[in-house]
Amino acid sequence: MDLYLFDFDRTLYAYDFRMRLPALALITGASQYHLARTWWAGGYEHRAEMGEWNTAGEYLSEFRKVTGADLSLENWREARALASTSIPASIEALRLASTLGTVAVFSNNPSPFAESLPLLAPDVTAIVGDNRLVSCDLGVRKPDPDAYLLAMKRFGAKPANTFFADDSPANVAGAEAVGITAYLLPYVGQAPQADGMSDAVMAFAGRKR
Repeated sequence: MDLYLFDFDRTLYAYDFRMRLPALALITGASQYHLARTWWAGGYEHRAEMGEWNTAGEYLSEFRKVTGADLSLENWREARALASTSIPASIEALRLASTLGTVAVFSNNPSPFAESLPLLAPDVTAIVGDNRLVSCDLGVRKPDPDAYLLAMKRFGAKPANTFFADDSPANVAGAEAVGITAYLLPYVGQAPQADGMSDAVMAFAGRKR
C-alpha cells in the first residue's frame, strides 16, 4: 500500500504569520514586537516543535513564563485560525490520495497544534482521521532524515512507496535524500499554485513498479 504524506502549513492550508501575530497581541495585550522577540526569536517555538513541551498546557505555561502573556488554548486556536486558510486544490489532492493509499498529515508544529487540528482543519481531519504526524510528537522536525524515517515506520512503508508534498525546498530535499518521491508546491508571491498537486499524486500512483 502506498503512503501519501502531506505537509500542513502552506501546503494544505495557506498560513500567514502576519495575521497571527497581531491577533495574539490583541488577545494578550502584549506588543507584537515583545511576543516575536521573546518567544519566536528566542527559539521557543522551535523547541516546542521538537516536543520539549508535550502538551498544550505545558506549552501555554512556558509561553506565559517567557512572554509574561496569558494565553488560553482557545485563544491560541483563534489566532491560529485567523492565519490559516484552506487551499482547495491541495485538499482535493489529499482526498484523491486517500482513494489510492494511506494518507497522513506530516507537519512541523507544537503540541497546541497537534491537539487542535480537528478543530482548525475539520476538512483535512475528515480525510486523514488519526493519521496526524506532528513534530512535537515525533521529537524531530523536517528536514531531519529521522523525521521521514519515523513517518514511514509508523505506517510500515518503504521510501519507494511513499509520496510527500511540501512547500519547503529544504523539506522536499530531505525527503528525496531518503528515497521518497517528493512534490514541491510552488508559490507566486503569497499565492499557492496547487493545481498540479493532483497530477503529481496520479503520476506517483501510476509509476512503474
